[in-house]
Amino acid sequence: MNRTKTIIAIAIASIVMISCKKETEAVKPQATAAEAPVAKKPITAENLQTASMSIEGMTCAMGCAKTIEKKLAESEGVEKATVDFDKKLATISFDKTVQNPESLTKVIEGVADGKTYKVVNTKS
Repeated sequence: MNRTKTIIAIAIASIVMISCKKETEAVKPQATAAEAPVAKKPITAENLQTASMSIEGMTCAMGCAKTIEKKLAESEGVEKATVDFDKKLATISFDKTVQNPESLTKVIEGVADGKTYKVVNTKS
């Protein structure tokens, strides 16, 4: 009986540890003063557009939703990105001269292994 409990505990722990697909980041050397991060270009009010996208394939709030949110926020022309895991919804404010809903869809679907997340509905 003890052996069965141990095997079940190990199986559950393994499932929990691998259930969230996180994108691994390469170790980056520390930036020197000359290599400071480049600030994003400000977006003018007339070029600001907002899109909402339903995303399928997310399994957790921290590994999936936050990873997608971070990738979107790092994209050129994106002012703000939020991903709501419970609603399976991404809301993105972006510069329409730099980005469009199709390119943002590619960013989302390209996170992780490129097969995990799928944008199913886009509203601009």
